[in-house]
Amino acid sequence: QVQLVESGGGLVQAGGSLRLSCAASGRTFGSFAMGWFRQAPGKEREFVATISRSGINTQYADFVKGRFTISRDNAKNTVRLQMNSLKPEDTANYFCAQGRTPYTSQANEEYDSWGQGTQVTVSS
Repeated sequence: QVQLVESGGGLVQAGGSLRLSCAASGRTFGSFAMGWFRQAPGKEREFVATISRSGINTQYADFVKGRFTISRDNAKNTVRLQMNSLKPEDTANYFCAQGRTPYTSQANEEYDSWGQGTQVTVSS
């Protein structure tokens, strides 16, 4: 099992930027895909972005395409989410997760380790 710890959340004005980081320890980080998900109050957790084991392949939810960028550094056991042009509707608790396979997936059930989350609040 892997332990995942997110950081980098906070309060930002609309149009601003934040960079989230997720540090992993335990199971071999570089062997599995990683993902970012988010959950707003009263809503279900939703997919944001995913990156393959190698970092070559990525996928994004339509609502973040062109604004968010996922990246990973396997030497540092870290995955990041650069968030630009933030909107109030991006307000949520953001979670990183490790996949069951090396390949990207948008499905919750394809991830078996989750962090505790970091809160992102975007003011209008």
